[in-house]
Amino acid sequence: MENLSSPAIADADALPESARRVARLLAELGHDKPVVMLPASGKTSAEAAAGLGSSVAEIAKSIIFRRLQDDAPVLVIASGSNRVDESKVAARVGALGKADARFVRENTGYAIGGVCPIGHAVPPVMLLDRDLFRHDSVWAAAGHPHAVFNLTPDQLLAMTGAEVADVAQEARP
Repeated sequence: MENLSSPAIADADALPESARRVARLLAELGHDKPVVMLPASGKTSAEAAAGLGSSVAEIAKSIIFRRLQDDAPVLVIASGSNRVDESKVAARVGALGKADARFVRENTGYAIGGVCPIGHAVPPVMLLDRDLFRHDSVWAAAGHPHAVFNLTPDQLLAMTGAEVADVAQEARP
């Protein structure tokens, strides 16, 4: 579902610097959809979905963890409607620790709330939530809490090279 009546499609020059960097990366990758600025914050999946007129499940949220064995960043790109099951992620990549704001900024180049799935300062270990493939298209952060871009799950997979995995917590009865 794509409803762009409320968000402004930003002219690349009008974007914040971090979102401009993402727009350049997307152009280099041949991606044909623009970076969109939300009228309000998109720091959470619910905020982004409300600003876009999409479902929360269509938001591809980027969550960074710190792998304990080597301090490597671990990026989980999950459906906005899913809570990430850290034990499932750890079973695939190794024991995890929390990533504080400084770790996220230093390793991704982005602030929490605007972490894009591409263009990281340090290439992360990546997992892509298989539930994203239930949707024709999804929205991902574009380097700034108000910036997003639209793409298909297959495009997201191609851009990131992430391993597709079951990362969602099981629904509780």
